[in-house]
Amino acid sequence: MSIIVKDSNGNILNDGDSVTLIKDLKVKGTSTTLKRGTMVKNIRLTDDEGEIECRIDRVQMVLKTEFLKKA
Repeated sequence: MSIIVKDSNGNILNDGDSVTLIKDLKVKGTSTTLKRGTMVKNIRLTDDEGEIECRIDRVQMVLKTEFLKKA
């Protein structure tokens, strides 16, 4: 059985989709903040339906799907 990953609006996310942040997010361990409206391209799904993997500014990150909307 495959995992269905949904964004904050209930849209189904797939590998390679683009998403937009709906809230400013502080990055743990740094003073960096990801701003609301930031476009994240080419996401990858994980084994957890509440998280996705992505690259932002050449840094690998894991984001919670509750803070994303499909672009």
